[in-house]
Amino acid sequence: MTQYLSLEDIRVKCERLMNEYEIDEDKFFRIVEGWSEAEVLTEEKLIASFTELLEVVSSEITSMEDHVGLSVTCRSGCAFCCYFPIIINEMEAKLMQKAIDAFPEDRKKQLEEHLNHYYQSYATNLKSIKELDFENDTDFKMNYRKLIMPCPLLNTETNQCMAYEIRPIPCRTYVNYTNPKVCADNLMPKETISFEFLYGEYMGALNEFLQFLYEEGDTGFIQYPDDLYREDYLVNWLNR
Repeated sequence: MTQYLSLEDIRVKCERLMNEYEIDEDKFFRIVEGWSEAEVLTEEKLIASFTELLEVVSSEITSMEDHVGLSVTCRSGCAFCCYFPIIINEMEAKLMQKAIDAFPEDRKKQLEEHLNHYYQSYATNLKSIKELDFENDTDFKMNYRKLIMPCPLLNTETNQCMAYEIRPIPCRTYVNYTNPKVCADNLMPKETISFEFLYGEYMGALNEFLQFLYEEGDTGFIQYPDDLYREDYLVNWLNR
């Protein structure tokens, strides 16, 4: 019989992580420094920096897990976390869209058809989401979860993300280390943890890169700094 970590086990390991582990910020800034010197179009620099920084977030989580002996229990085909609200800013939304535009034609077409069907099927729920104020309503996450609203990028037949490599920070940083059953039994299980604090390093590097591009006079398809300050649910961004 599999022995899963208890809530207390996870708490102890997370506390140890906070006391012992130091995030390697240089990993993030080396990405944008490298692309700032590349002889390619600004659009390519932005997309490459964005996707590589997301990869660094994932690798940093793996390093933290290894440091304290945490082993993720999330498995392919488990998609309970794909029903949580995902909030990103307009810059991230534009970067995601550009990355999707660069998908192979057949994959991009499949995703477009999926999204068209999604927004027709969930039209009523989408109206309810527009009324959920994530800035002022402390219960917005629970109220969102009660809608049982899948992420627009989730294939609900396979329970797989259709844009996995560019999934946003909240998708990468929400993890379960105990019995996966807690996600099936609870809308918001207390046993799960989030590494969303890595958003600071990720966004700090992107912001520094955009400042550099701004001073150079070319921020491509990003309206800087305005795009950084406009936030919304991912489900709303992909419907624009």
